[in-house]
Amino acid sequence: MRERTRLDKALSSYRALEAELNDATGLLELAEAENDKSLIAEADASLAGLRSRSESLKLESMLSGEADANDAYLEIHAGAGGTESHDWAAMLFRMYTRWAEKRGFKSELLEESEGEEAGIKSATIMVKGENAYGWLKTETGVHRLVRISPFDANARRHTSFASVGVFPVIDDTIEIDIPDKDVRIDVYRASGAGGQHVNKTESAVRITHLPTGIAVQCQSDRSQHKNRSKAWSMLRARLYEAEMRKREEAAAAENAAKSDIGWGHQIRSYVLQPYQLVKDLRTGVESRLPQDVLDGELDPFMAASLAQKIGGGETGDVSDLE
Repeated sequence: MRERTRLDKALSSYRALEAELNDATGLLELAEAENDKSLIAEADASLAGLRSRSESLKLESMLSGEADANDAYLEIHAGAGGTESHDWAAMLFRMYTRWAEKRGFKSELLEESEGEEAGIKSATIMVKGENAYGWLKTETGVHRLVRISPFDANARRHTSFASVGVFPVIDDTIEIDIPDKDVRIDVYRASGAGGQHVNKTESAVRITHLPTGIAVQCQSDRSQHKNRSKAWSMLRARLYEAEMRKREEAAAAENAAKSDIGWGHQIRSYVLQPYQLVKDLRTGVESRLPQDVLDGELDPFMAASLAQKIGGGETGDVSDLE
């Protein structure tokens, strides 16, 4: 149902855009035929607005990855540098929660480790909203801040780093389908205590999952049917646990491969002094209004990064993407 709702919304947006385009072009043709300059200006303005909306829909269509529609976990970790880096991590935390608020997303704090004097050492939030992961995944990497430190009595310029990691929220309510050809079922007489009937009939059940070699057995009941049912439940639990372990190992390997939180690994620089500039080092997109960016104006940076991943897009000043 969620997938159907998403597709219905996308198609409705496209059809509405198409209808408005037809209306605007019809109006323009009429205005030109009558040489009505005010009507021509109105039609031109309408077409310009439609162009902006079409670009937005184009970006939304890029969010078609397997987990793009999911909610997201966002982790922030301060780099080396003590109080200054802790304060920078807190600024990033505020930036992303403000971004989520502007988009109508909900954010929930899951974990926070405060710095000794100010800021935070780390924090994890869950951002809930349609395509939250699709947008936020572009923010994974190291973020660099250059400013006059408010914590330095000599008012010197400091460079601080913090890392951002984004992961999709996965629905772990799984139904495990086990084909009959992948299992071998053996029945045998139970051993040990259990009474004469249990020991004299083949009520015990062993199920072996051939692809993985995982085997479970149950002999707690005198009914083979009940033992079989319990063994199936045990096997599903074992396979589920094995899948979770694989996920954790993959995540650990990914974390081990992450770059250091420092020079040469940043994706974006935020310079507050001696000049003001935010620059994405992957796409070249810039903003000369860093306070707006720190207040959550991140969409142009995310849009450029998405366009680049899909197949390249224009990069440059933020105004090019607004």
